[in-house]
Amino acid sequence: MNKNTESKTIYLISGPCGVGKSTVSEILTKMVKPGVLIVGDYLNFMFGEGSEPPWEEQLQLTWENILALTRNFIQHHFNVVIDFVVEDELEWFCNQISALDVRIKFVVLIANKETLVERLVKRGETDLIDRSLFLLNQMEESTTHQKFMYDTTATQPKEIAAEIIANPKFYIRPSGIVD
Repeated sequence: MNKNTESKTIYLISGPCGVGKSTVSEILTKMVKPGVLIVGDYLNFMFGEGSEPPWEEQLQLTWENILALTRNFIQHHFNVVIDFVVEDELEWFCNQISALDVRIKFVVLIANKETLVERLVKRGETDLIDRSLFLLNQMEESTTHQKFMYDTTATQPKEIAAEIIANPKFYIRPSGIVD
């Protein structure tokens, strides 16, 4: 099929801090050609020191920028991998892109608490432990997130990326309703 007429895929990779979102997203981007990677944290870090708006506004701006970049890349026939924590934004995001000819895969990477803490300590990011455990708990309690969870505790990032591509369980419709 001609790449210009072929439907592209958006991969939303979520999960708590230290779960492997960035590593998996980077590998996944290399596997889905043509592919681009949008790292939400990079957009968050664009604010100059002392210029950061309140957190809610910053989060809204970050998601609006993710959306704008996603639309642009999809219109230019790229698969898009988004590396960012998705809390309550899934339905909004899906509604915003529902008019585009895309497939969406949503994956919530998780790991057990001990593994998350160990990974964050190893990375020297102990300040993220409380946030990571809070997000893990929040995601495990969310019925929306539960359907799309993938446990990374004992799996290598390359295997995870391949499973994300191959497994239809991660597909959702642009309206946010599970296929």
